[in-house]
Amino acid sequence: MKTNDWKERLNIVYSTNPDFVYETDKAEEQETLPPFRQNLKVQLDKRNRAGKKVTLVTGFVGSDDDLKTLGKTLKTKCGVGGSAKDGEIVIQGDWREKVGALLRSMGYKCKIVM
Repeated sequence: MKTNDWKERLNIVYSTNPDFVYETDKAEEQETLPPFRQNLKVQLDKRNRAGKKVTLVTGFVGSDDDLKTLGKTLKTKCGVGGSAKDGEIVIQGDWREKVGALLRSMGYKCKIVM
């Protein structure tokens, strides 16, 4: 049986062919590199944040679930809020030194950008 759900075909031109089956390209989940192969950058950022400072961790290569797990661990250890999405972890406040030390203790290679 064909699965021709209309929600999967949004923004597609209508076809009069009754045998037409639209195939969506599913994005493959990126494989997470082991910690010793990750090259992370820890930096302070306050652009577009109403003058508030945040610590950014960028350069993570892997799945979103692993990124969110790492972000949750860092936020818990620092005792602050933040988010993890689009390949970067945002931690509220200036925690560059502590985040760098935590990442190194977990086996990640990281560089602190001043």
